[in-house]
Amino acid sequence: MNVVETHGISKIYGRNIIVDNLSLSLEQGQIMGLIGPNGAGKTTTLRMMMDIIKPDSGKVLILGEQMNADAQNHIGYLPEERGLYRKQKIIDSLVYLASLKGMNPSVARAKALELLEKVGLSAHAEKKIEQLSHGMGQLVQLVSAILHDPVLMIIDEPFNGLDPVNVQLVKNLMLELRSKNKSLILSTHRMNEVEEMCDRVCMLNKGQQVLYGNLVDIKNRYRSNTLEVDYEGEFPPLDKVLDAKAASGKAHIILNGNTTAQNVLVQLVNSGLIIHRFEIATPTLNDIFISIAGKKNV
Repeated sequence: MNVVETHGISKIYGRNIIVDNLSLSLEQGQIMGLIGPNGAGKTTTLRMMMDIIKPDSGKVLILGEQMNADAQNHIGYLPEERGLYRKQKIIDSLVYLASLKGMNPSVARAKALELLEKVGLSAHAEKKIEQLSHGMGQLVQLVSAILHDPVLMIIDEPFNGLDPVNVQLVKNLMLELRSKNKSLILSTHRMNEVEEMCDRVCMLNKGQQVLYGNLVDIKNRYRSNTLEVDYEGEFPPLDKVLDAKAASGKAHIILNGNTTAQNVLVQLVNSGLIIHRFEIATPTLNDIFISIAGKKNV
């Protein structure tokens, strides 16, 4: 079952098309990464999914229906602009927010303490929000988004402001939620996290969907665009490539649409480089992003 679907949604402000005819879907028990450069339309897309702003055309379905009060109670939302009651104690704030989703306060309190323990903040439960570091506040906000056991979580930039330890903690928590058949949509610029966690990817550029689908299928589709080379000598400049990084006898090359692996090999051989290994590699998501962004002149 699809927990969320968008059908041709668009949003226009003045003469600026922020999101242009976007269609996507996510099944239960999957994680989707919504990626793209700054200003691509990611946050606007999430806000339309949440019914915070209305699309100018198209529609959003949550659990097969347009947004209503019942659907709202099945969603956990972590917005880009974090908002907690800074003068309130952590535990009191969490219980209050859960009660807005219909949770019994005593049940919410027990669940909140359990989740705070999971993110390493149980000792801080009685502290006021204003006493927390930015990273701790981020974790509390995430707890508030999942406390009421939503079917779908919509999360905007979940890793902002977190140190590597807490990034891993959040990733583990999200993967645990997926293992419980929950669905997540996360907007992020961190390609490594998307690659490690996500089943599906949607890339936006200037409001348009430029990449969409199963992550494994996407990586196989772009496999011919990436080369790895082991070499001796001074690595030469290359024509007609989007990116080439060479150091310590190893090179990683991303081709553009106007050249081939054979053409690059000829350039390397003609330069006098000694080549020990030359092969087409499975690209990283960052490689694919560079390839698409290069073609779109981002």
